[in-house]
Amino acid sequence: MNWWQEEQKLWSEGYTCIAGIDEAGRGALAGPVVAACVVLPCNTAPDGINDSKQLSPHQRETLYGTILKTARGVGIGIVDVETIEAVNILRATHIAMRLALKNLPAGLFPDIALIDGLPVKDFPIMQLALVKGDQRSISIAAASIIAKVTRDRLMTDIDSTYPDYGFALHKGYGVPQHLLALKERGVLPIHRRTFRPIVEAGGGVMHLEEERSSHVAPKTRAGRRINRPKLP
Repeated sequence: MNWWQEEQKLWSEGYTCIAGIDEAGRGALAGPVVAACVVLPCNTAPDGINDSKQLSPHQRETLYGTILKTARGVGIGIVDVETIEAVNILRATHIAMRLALKNLPAGLFPDIALIDGLPVKDFPIMQLALVKGDQRSISIAAASIIAKVTRDRLMTDIDSTYPDYGFALHKGYGVPQHLLALKERGVLPIHRRTFRPIVEAGGGVMHLEEERSSHVAPKTRAGRRINRPKLP
């Protein structure tokens, strides 16, 4: 597989500074949603980069440090539970992605971003959204690793505050251990109270808007369409 195929297409079209953006935690029942933006040097990346879901925790941790050393720049965006509840998870994910771009090192200005999934609303630069982009673009795959490790560390810290819920293991996702803890011990302030399993545990109310804005991305074709930012 040519991990650089999407970047190479953009270089051939005249783009010179390409960012990859991905998120972690969109489907979790607790904790923040985290996005990362990574700009890699042209045709240079650490060996072993892959979609973060295909890597072991040890591999992700190792690559995290290597990416930080190798990349031209890395930006991270973190959106807390309160904001997720206020605006819904889709909008919160988009906020995190815009923050990740904004938090790149000063002086680094990508002219286009490769984004995993669907287009991001109100994105300030050109974007190319790629369905399963973390399996098609090395820049997105690198961003997926940074986002995943960053969020996993945050959830491990949360585990020290709430040790009976197993957050260090499941990172807030709806696994049986987590659902059982909800049933036996109740809902915590870090739980997303508009998500259905939390509502069913008696910890919140699902709004109609949240029903429409599911945390599972809709199925769509793996097309290729560059989206331009809206002019003011």
